[in-house]
Amino acid sequence: MQGSGSAQRLEVVVAGDEGSARLDRVLAARLPDLSRSRLKTLILAGSVTLRSEAIRDPAYHVTSGDTITIDVPEAAPAEPLAEDIALDIVFEDDDIIVINKPAGLVVHPAAGHETGTLVNALIAHCGTSLSGIGGVRRPGIVHRLDKDTTGLMVVAKNDLAHQSLSAQFADHGRTGEMRRGYLAFAWGVPSRQRGTVDAPIDRHPHAREKMAVRQNGRAAVTHWEILESFAGRDGKPVASLLACELETGRTHQIRVHLSHMGHPLLGDAVYGPHFKTKANQLGPESQGALAALGRQALHAYLLVIEHPRSGELLHWEQPLPEDLLLLEGRLKAAL
Repeated sequence: MQGSGSAQRLEVVVAGDEGSARLDRVLAARLPDLSRSRLKTLILAGSVTLRSEAIRDPAYHVTSGDTITIDVPEAAPAEPLAEDIALDIVFEDDDIIVINKPAGLVVHPAAGHETGTLVNALIAHCGTSLSGIGGVRRPGIVHRLDKDTTGLMVVAKNDLAHQSLSAQFADHGRTGEMRRGYLAFAWGVPSRQRGTVDAPIDRHPHAREKMAVRQNGRAAVTHWEILESFAGRDGKPVASLLACELETGRTHQIRVHLSHMGHPLLGDAVYGPHFKTKANQLGPESQGALAALGRQALHAYLLVIEHPRSGELLHWEQPLPEDLLLLEGRLKAAL
């Protein structure tokens, strides 16, 4: 097998023991990674050649010793479809759209989530203006929130906005004004009022769906500050509300960093499962609110960017959604 531009070139030498002399059946026997229908499509398209001539008949009989060449073009990514999904729009003009993302909404199509995503909703809302900006599967997307994280997201509506926002997110406020702030309900209370986690993040060595602090990972910096602490049924501190700001934007960054600190997010089944017994220290109504949450207790409440066209500094804050407000109220009351 060898690369050929954006395609793969495969070669099959007919052995004569494939069980049939038909071209399609010989190829199916020798190339199990390609489906029968895919092979038939390639044959009919003229992508299968013998002695430099295209063989377009799936029933063509080949003979032992024949060398068959198959050019497999790279599969084009499917264009996401427009879907009429309601959006909570915080701000919109000709260049950008800022939304308040609800829990459960996946940002862009991926394996297992081909439809029902924010991208599907944006294509329906913005029309063809998103086409080609940032790739077929991620048009206009310059950052993302996890499926079950709520809060503020900005999306580019044209190339100028995409380039400007991409640069701002890459810089993460180190030289510019851009800020991203989160409200995080965490188990326990840090020993200091505020602090910084500076710990590189990479894929977990064994669980590929997880990230982890790894020595050779990508630089990741999270600043945090305690806003509130909550007592359990015994009057001792059991949880806290932290304000976190990102200086980098790694996958699952806040979730990984808070877990690394020993203070994983409430409701985080991926990074805090060993803290499930902590819930026993909560009052029954707090336990009920946490169980009803069914997700990590994380909300993107603050977004500050420079407008891509005017350079004006734009500032948005989004209060906690109802499920986190309920959790906060129960924790405050130690119920």
